[in-house]
Amino acid sequence: MAKADEESITYSALSPEQRRRYDLLLAGLDLLDQAIAVFDATPKLVTWNKALLRLLDFPESMVRVGTPFEDFVRFNAERGEYGQGDIDTLIRERVAAARSFQPHYVERARPNGRILAVRGVPIPNLGFVSLWTDITEQRRYEGVMEQQNVRLEERVRERTAELEAANKRLARANIEIDDIAEALRRSENRLQLIIDSIPALIAYVDRGEIYRFANKGYADWFGLGKDEIIGRSIHEVFGEDSYTQIVPHLARALDGERVTYEYARRLADGRTVHARSVVVPEADADGTTVGFFVLSIDITEQKAHQAALIQAQKMEAVGQLTGGLAHDFNNLLTIIIGNLSVLNERIGGGAGSEYVAPSLQAARRGAELIRRLLTFSRRQSLEPTSVEVSALVHNMTHLLVRTLGETVRVRLRLPSDPLYALVDPHQLENAILNLAINARDAMPEGGELTITVKRRTLEGTLAQVGELAPGAYVQIDVSDTGAGIEPAVLQRVFEPFFTTKPFGGGSGLGLSMVYGFVRQSGGNIRIRSTPGAGTHVRFVLPTAEATPAENRKAAEPPAARPMLDGPVLLVEDEPEVRKVIRMQLTANGYPVIEASNGVEALELLENIDDIALLVSDTVMPGGIGGRELAQRARALRPGLPILLVTGYASERAITGVAPADVPTLRKPFDQATLAAALANLLAPQPAPTAPQPEHGQTCP
Repeated sequence: MAKADEESITYSALSPEQRRRYDLLLAGLDLLDQAIAVFDATPKLVTWNKALLRLLDFPESMVRVGTPFEDFVRFNAERGEYGQGDIDTLIRERVAAARSFQPHYVERARPNGRILAVRGVPIPNLGFVSLWTDITEQRRYEGVMEQQNVRLEERVRERTAELEAANKRLARANIEIDDIAEALRRSENRLQLIIDSIPALIAYVDRGEIYRFANKGYADWFGLGKDEIIGRSIHEVFGEDSYTQIVPHLARALDGERVTYEYARRLADGRTVHARSVVVPEADADGTTVGFFVLSIDITEQKAHQAALIQAQKMEAVGQLTGGLAHDFNNLLTIIIGNLSVLNERIGGGAGSEYVAPSLQAARRGAELIRRLLTFSRRQSLEPTSVEVSALVHNMTHLLVRTLGETVRVRLRLPSDPLYALVDPHQLENAILNLAINARDAMPEGGELTITVKRRTLEGTLAQVGELAPGAYVQIDVSDTGAGIEPAVLQRVFEPFFTTKPFGGGSGLGLSMVYGFVRQSGGNIRIRSTPGAGTHVRFVLPTAEATPAENRKAAEPPAARPMLDGPVLLVEDEPEVRKVIRMQLTANGYPVIEASNGVEALELLENIDDIALLVSDTVMPGGIGGRELAQRARALRPGLPILLVTGYASERAITGVAPADVPTLRKPFDQATLAAALANLLAPQPAPTAPQPEHGQTCP
């Protein structure tokens, strides 16, 4: 007898109760947003759900029992699902992979822009299950799992017709009872194997909230065996806390309503997992609900992505605000610092110095505050290098002990082998110091601060959740035995200007600066805390290769001011900023002529031949910015020295491309910094070294 006949006969041998359960389970599969297809060992299509047509756009005429797997692959290849390449080669590769019956997982971008996760699960000696999940929204850290309603009546009519036909064939064939029983056992085992292989949580609960069926995935979710969960109540399996969350939804389901809800439960190891469930009531002939089917999906990873997205959006908003204001603040600070510096030099230690010195110091602190904000927003330039982290932490010990005081004990746990990270060493020291000071403030009566350094490898989902590239990292843990942080406060600790300290006790930028520095360095940071049990901050940084120590030259006395044959052309659109830079240039002995924009500066360059140096702001009104001015100045005067100054935090805010050898000085700066930049710009460059002949060559 044909295989299809055997399956029909097997189905007809089911009792009415088994048929009903079998049909409802198949209908339940149609509720899933994921597309499911079961192939036998041939491989040919055995069964599927409605999502297969919706997600993969297969023609309904193709999706039928017995369609070869190769037909689906060819259809996909011909419509460009697998990208460019020889179609026959693409088909052979995928058919060969399917026939190997190995578990696999791939993600595929469809031509319509949707991204599908394709998972294959082998069914030993029978075939395999293929599962397609639309993860487009999940990859964008938001997702909504689309639900489908199932028309159970139509499925029942179809199965009833098949049953009647099977009964007629059974009567004609006069099959022995023991053969029927054996076929029934094979069918039941096969169905159970398929249900257990599906990556979804499936269960049936009666009206008294007692489990009557659960697949392996459902039992594993609760840490139980399939036989252990049968006969237990929902309250017993879920526990008090989780059961309280779902009670209102169960009441609606028992009233005959199809419900969808999410819930969370805490595992024994302290982790919290999340699930989304669909509950489909089952009613008798009188319309009374006798139980319900439960279909659940683990959404723990999706929740983590959503939380990371919200935090990233919040940080990005503050970062954009900071980067936009940096230019204006830096211009203001340039004026304040420049004028206060001149005033401080003129009065020396005379009358009024007690007012000028604190004001100058406060202005410089304002400049440092801007730099810290830019570090947080990842718009401040870093100078990463290969740093031996253990040595850096060890060398900070004396500083930490002096800073934290006698009541705080400092413990270091450092590896015996050196660990190198690609990071700005000064910013790393500031980050560790900020974390240590926060820990000290959380331990007013004293306590213990522990700093641990070790190697860490991040792969797969863990790296994806942390928004990091898989690979090797240096992990730094800073933990204390202090008062801890309340959960509501813990969610905001990385926000700039947020602080729980009394007024004047802190700027609220410490942890936000650490966050910005770590993210800008290619790492990530997490903080865990329990009120009354201390706080643990962990961050990772990308590893680096050790670099040989370079011979450092002994400090040389500052070079004398280079002499110029003509005046300096100063270009700055802000009058007060231009006035400050002019005073700094003249104080350093340079004659100055001024221009308020690029157009005016270009006219001066075209008409004054003895201009010896160009100092220009980068962004100016009038259509010609500093970079374009530098390009056009070089076209007029190829050897003209040029220095650009800017108050912007990021090069992305500046349009145009300057010549490669034009340096940029960032505002605010003082007279000494400007003098050093000009001395470096005007210093004579060493003559290029003649190439040495290779072995066997003769010098000309």
